[in-house]
Amino acid sequence: MTEPQTDVDTTGQGAPADPDEAVPAHRGDPLAEQRAMARGAAVVDRGHREVIAVPGEDRLSWLHLLLTQHVSELPEGTATEALVLDLNGRVLHHMNVAHVDDVVWLDTDPGDSAELLDYLTKMVFWSKVEPRDATAELAVLSVVGPDTAAVLAAAGVPVPGVPSGAAALPGGGFVRRMPWPGKDAADVVVPRAEREAWFARLTAAGARAAGAMAFEALRVEALRPRLRVDTDERTIPHEVGWIGAAVHLTKGCYRGQETVARVANMGRPPRKLVLLHLDAGDEELPRPGDAVFKDGRAVGRVGTVTLHHELGAVALALVKRSVPVDAELVAGVDERAAPARIDPDSMPPEESTPPPGRAAQSGLRG
Repeated sequence: MTEPQTDVDTTGQGAPADPDEAVPAHRGDPLAEQRAMARGAAVVDRGHREVIAVPGEDRLSWLHLLLTQHVSELPEGTATEALVLDLNGRVLHHMNVAHVDDVVWLDTDPGDSAELLDYLTKMVFWSKVEPRDATAELAVLSVVGPDTAAVLAAAGVPVPGVPSGAAALPGGGFVRRMPWPGKDAADVVVPRAEREAWFARLTAAGARAAGAMAFEALRVEALRPRLRVDTDERTIPHEVGWIGAAVHLTKGCYRGQETVARVANMGRPPRKLVLLHLDAGDEELPRPGDAVFKDGRAVGRVGTVTLHHELGAVALALVKRSVPVDAELVAGVDERAAPARIDPDSMPPEESTPPPGRAAQSGLRG
């Protein structure tokens, strides 16, 4: 196959290193661990995630000016997601957010918090806030599955309401209900020194011990993107489903807001996040950063690649909006090239009416 010059990395050399290498990939049987997440409950050590604490009287109003989410009145005991964008509306940081015990807690993928904390610190000025690195204080464990609430209760953990409740843990830390992955989930953020004891406590309460591979497989099934794996330096929130989940369209006063509003009001994003089914057989699977080809031309990039207990070999991919759902695609290069097809259920819904800005333009022209 001869690939043309393109702005897509066709070699896979730009793929990130394994972001989960610091935690167990599995606990013996990753497919069985996925089935436990789908049918019961499993607990995953995600202690490599990094945590930032933002205490202070002005914490909500100050963060509201910096994040894409509406947090100026985020109630105590509530969780959400948020982004930080650059001036052109491209995603720089993604974080999970919890407001517990007069502190806003932000947790990020490994390697991301230092740059985010540096940005937050530079924006303090005269605000009454004291952002700090809390990674050495707290570690994230995730319970996933329809029995999540029962496991939390059996472990003596407060059971916040769904989909976005949060509550303090006795002795430090907090629990945050999550709408993904799977049918139910919760992050139990515990004192780092008690990480192993808490993991044992949750398994004793009925959760199967699982690794990062199982968590990632259910995240892919749920079409939830991961920063710098399923995104690149050009990604805007509209392309990967972060509008609503992490971006509030009616708030302003944050960097990159003009791009967010323009795309929402005037047009459609240039790319879309889809689920690819891979026909790889016993061959090597594509890697994150590999190109996706249609008729020999690069039309997107591969993100997370995983083996799902029901779907088989699948991947998230960012492809051009013009790629039709029934297109015959190839994901990966050389020995990693695999025929691929888009899962129709993963396609973003087409707008039945044009965006409001474009409709207004049409009315003026008429």
